[in-house]
Amino acid sequence: MVFYSRHGCFEEERIVGNKFIVDFSGETDMQRASESDDLSDAVNYQDVYNLIKEEMDKTSKILENVAGRILARLKSEFPLFVSATVSISKLNPPIGGQVGAFKVTMSYGK
Repeated sequence: MVFYSRHGCFEEERIVGNKFIVDFSGETDMQRASESDDLSDAVNYQDVYNLIKEEMDKTSKILENVAGRILARLKSEFPLFVSATVSISKLNPPIGGQVGAFKVTMSYGK
């Protein structure tokens, strides 16, 4: 998922914004959904995307805060997940040198 968000320790980063890439994976028991072919028995990935987008729209100083918020909400709002991992990459971070991206990864469960 690609977002334009306003995360960063420097005030200018929170004003100007930057491009971020979010990778998400979650584990759930899919047996019931595989038999029923009913979305109500599965995790709706549109809902997962919308939750992540909402959290990416909230400004934070550090990516760990954003990743932690995303995981906390996923755990609360999608009890079918037994584990989840989210990675957030900040493209071209302003760290005084040429760097393509900086990434944090956080998980819960297994």
